[in-house]
Amino acid sequence: MKAARQLLHPRDEIMQTMDRIYRYRMTTTSGGNLSIRDESGDIWISPARVDKGNLTRNDIVCVHPDGTADGLHPPSSEFPFHKAIYEARPDVGAIVHAHPIALVAFSICRQTPNTRLFHQAHSVCGKVGFAPYACPGSEQLGKNIAATFSEGCDSVILENHGVVVAGDSLPQAFERFEAFEFAGKTLIKARQLGAVHFLDDVQLQQAAERSVDFQSFDPPTATANEREFRRQLVEFLRRGCRQRLLISTEGSFSARVDADSFLITPTKRDREQLSVDDLVFVNGDRRESGKLASRAAAAHRAIYEKHADVQAIVFAHPVNATAFSVTDSEFDVRTIPESYVFLRDVRRVPYGVQYRDDGQIANYVSKASPAAILENDGVIVTGRSILDTFDRLEVLESTAEAVINARAVGEISTMPDSVIDELRAEFKLT
Repeated sequence: MKAARQLLHPRDEIMQTMDRIYRYRMTTTSGGNLSIRDESGDIWISPARVDKGNLTRNDIVCVHPDGTADGLHPPSSEFPFHKAIYEARPDVGAIVHAHPIALVAFSICRQTPNTRLFHQAHSVCGKVGFAPYACPGSEQLGKNIAATFSEGCDSVILENHGVVVAGDSLPQAFERFEAFEFAGKTLIKARQLGAVHFLDDVQLQQAAERSVDFQSFDPPTATANEREFRRQLVEFLRRGCRQRLLISTEGSFSARVDADSFLITPTKRDREQLSVDDLVFVNGDRRESGKLASRAAAAHRAIYEKHADVQAIVFAHPVNATAFSVTDSEFDVRTIPESYVFLRDVRRVPYGVQYRDDGQIANYVSKASPAAILENDGVIVTGRSILDTFDRLEVLESTAEAVINARAVGEISTMPDSVIDELRAEFKLT
């Protein structure tokens, strides 16, 4: 698919992306810098010594090919390595540098995260590299980083420093940066649970080849219900991204419109920035013309067809719950009453079931098991409404985080059968 034309001015792109990185707590007030190389060769970059939480478009600096600069402030002190990367990689159009906690942890251990945890992370992050230490802002640091990017790397850990990620555009660089940090955070959590499973070449290839072969059609005029579902889906997708239950390149959310139709997120679109018009109407094996449905659409359809009570579905990758998906550690929700009442018994889905066209994924969820762990692919949650589904996703992630944290406190004590029987009776759970 041809990449969308970028119509935002570089000043606004950098300002908005830095705001997002700061809101996600993936950098600090003084840390990190972003840049864009435009079609004329000018490099637009965030300024030195300006609050990253209050950046304005007028703060962005433009450095011309002759070295002169326009702006209210000097360019970032790390400009030398941005310039060095652009010189080494003519295909690079944007760079993200920051100090997100998980990737800093890897940098001070002189390691790189293995992105084979998930197909999407491996695909989005590209080739991973490691650059040896040099003083921040120095020409030597620029040489070290540029040499690593010259080897074809796209996501690079800086020894005892942080990370640098490059892309053909700032949206792509941000997606790589976010997916890289997500992989790092998941690995750290998973290692607290046990041995981590990584995908082999065959599994990665199978995931890469999955597709949805729906026919294009023009759906009927949207009803008031459909319009309301579109509004809710967009609202909860944005909330999910901001609460780090979803990331921009991962996951799908859908809502049933009628017995044969549902709305779902499109493929290859930033989840937080979707509008009501971007969602795709699916009816049977047909999808709204001019749009491409999520590659998980066939799995959503299978669940709706088998379970008439399901009104919304989310496939997501919250870090703590996803940590269970990449290990063999049992995810027992019998921890507090809310967890059991909302989630019941969470099943485990073998890797790749959700990609197949046989509909078997629908057998892993039910009224008694509204959520499931997808091996090396996050979680699936179903519900009676969009709100109910999102609420369950939150409870699932909160429970997973509590269980992981509890391991550092002492022996985990789950609720006995007598308490479970009491909850079943009190809340009429079947």
